[in-house]
Amino acid sequence: MHNAKPIIVLVDDSDAMRTLFEQVAREADFELHAYASAEASLTFLDSNRPNLLVINVMMPNKDGYSLLKQLRANPLHQDTPTVMISSKDYAQDRVAARELGVLEFVAKPISKKALRSLIAHYVDGGGAPRN
Repeated sequence: MHNAKPIIVLVDDSDAMRTLFEQVAREADFELHAYASAEASLTFLDSNRPNLLVINVMMPNKDGYSLLKQLRANPLHQDTPTVMISSKDYAQDRVAARELGVLEFVAKPISKKALRSLIAHYVDGGGAPRN
């Protein structure tokens, strides 16, 4: 019996990041749902739980933390495996992410190889933090 492809949701206003994820999705054979804004992702996320959620911190209108707080209030997403990404790497961002149950905080830019490794780790590796 063939298992369904893992589902990854990316919420990032960066065209470059969405393109990078699309390339890796084709190579790694997972189903990608990529959204340019927090608001755009909610239609899917209100009723679907991905294997991995990747959220950019800084986005227009609603930032990644606000989106994740909203999702964590939904029983469907109380423990959805989540990685935060950001072009800014500040200690307070890492603390805020950890308080929301984020598995890992990744600074941009991220290489295709590092992205493949990250996805393989969390989608295939059980979701334990990499240290």
